[in-house]
Amino acid sequence: MLQLLREIANRSSEWVELRYHARRSKRISVRNGKLEESSTLRLAGVGVRALIDGVFGFASTADISESGIARAVNEAQSAARASATAKREKIASFPHVALASGEFAVKTDDPLDGHPLTEKLELVMRIDQRIRSAAKKIVSSSVAYSELQDEKVIVTSDGAAAHIIDSKPDFRVLAVAQKDGDQAMGMDSAGVSGGYADLFAGRTPEEMADNAVRLAVDQLQANYAAGERATVVLDPGLVGVLSHEAIGHTVEADLVRGGAITSGKIGTQVGSDLVTLCDSGPSQYQPHAAGELLVDDEGVKTGRTVIIDHGVLRSYLHNRESAAYFGVEPTGNARAFEYSDEPLIRMRNTYIEPGTSNREEIIAGVKHGYYLQGLGGGGQADSNAEFMFGVREAHEIVDGKIGKMVRGVTISGNAFEVLKSVDAVADDFSWGLGAGHCGKGQLAKVDAGGPHLRCIVTIGGRQE
Repeated sequence: MLQLLREIANRSSEWVELRYHARRSKRISVRNGKLEESSTLRLAGVGVRALIDGVFGFASTADISESGIARAVNEAQSAARASATAKREKIASFPHVALASGEFAVKTDDPLDGHPLTEKLELVMRIDQRIRSAAKKIVSSSVAYSELQDEKVIVTSDGAAAHIIDSKPDFRVLAVAQKDGDQAMGMDSAGVSGGYADLFAGRTPEEMADNAVRLAVDQLQANYAAGERATVVLDPGLVGVLSHEAIGHTVEADLVRGGAITSGKIGTQVGSDLVTLCDSGPSQYQPHAAGELLVDDEGVKTGRTVIIDHGVLRSYLHNRESAAYFGVEPTGNARAFEYSDEPLIRMRNTYIEPGTSNREEIIAGVKHGYYLQGLGGGGQADSNAEFMFGVREAHEIVDGKIGKMVRGVTISGNAFEVLKSVDAVADDFSWGLGAGHCGKGQLAKVDAGGPHLRCIVTIGGRQE
């Protein structure tokens, strides 16, 4: 396929980008002991972009013969020509960037294909049964396993020629407990780039199930938090949610151009000098981040992009087009979920770098506040960096010690104001947002994380 795409690209008198993508996906889900889904899907095709008179045209095809791909090239070129007369803003030229050439593969010692569908089905059924039998108060359970296995070949007429192999499994568990008509939910999940053993390297499926049950049952005994502005210690999972949802989207260059709060703020202090926030293609600090991307979907080799350096905004996230507009080098953030999708600016693995403080010392420094762990119950954020997230697990901190659980906690505020309030960053690190997908017109596998850190947020709760 690589040689075929090269030959087709070389025949074009205009710039073209050819992206072959073959995907195999599996999903198994069980709810309350009943199989809801067991599916295996395959897709393959080529997405084509052409650049004519400074304007992109896009086409895709499931016909991966030489003639089928050539037709798609003609269609993309025709689309570009048709759009060129109507579009005011045009790409004069692409900035210099290192384009990928060669073989790129996510590393694993335990490939997903080494484990048959029957083994994965048995796992999901067994863990669902474990949840339902763990406590009398459990009234509902749900377990799901899914995986994506991708092969891509990306060729551009200006030098990219990359063959990419990737696999991304994830696993989710949910438990619902009930007492006297009151219900509470507990959940846990994991998602990685890599193989089957990599997925469960941090926590076994049994540990995830037991944790979900514990959260559901314990919350039935917990009081609701009172609303207040409070000092909190966020775990790496919530640090990741804040980094991705509330900050990361505001620095995607297409949203910056659309009027995000970060527009025109390069070089401005936007957080505490303890905060350095990055987005990377390769995993950092810990292996197998779920958003691992060695080559982006424009054929650009990825690396580590420092977005905020010791509190100062230094960079946006770019594809080749936005980089040309801003006069900077692309950051390797162009991503397309399937061959029929045109690449968009998307995050990969977004995180705050570790600091120098000790987690226990950070907690000990809080007289009254909360220790908050993980995303629970969803949330929302906007281009002004205003956010509200549900918290999966929350405990009071009293006189420097973690105390009783509270339930129904949400956190809200402006993400950059929260960053400015950070007064301690721990020396630990983990990824915490690997399961599921990020949505922005199309799906993308991402991850996010960081260390424990201390900051100030608005706690939402309710009166008993």
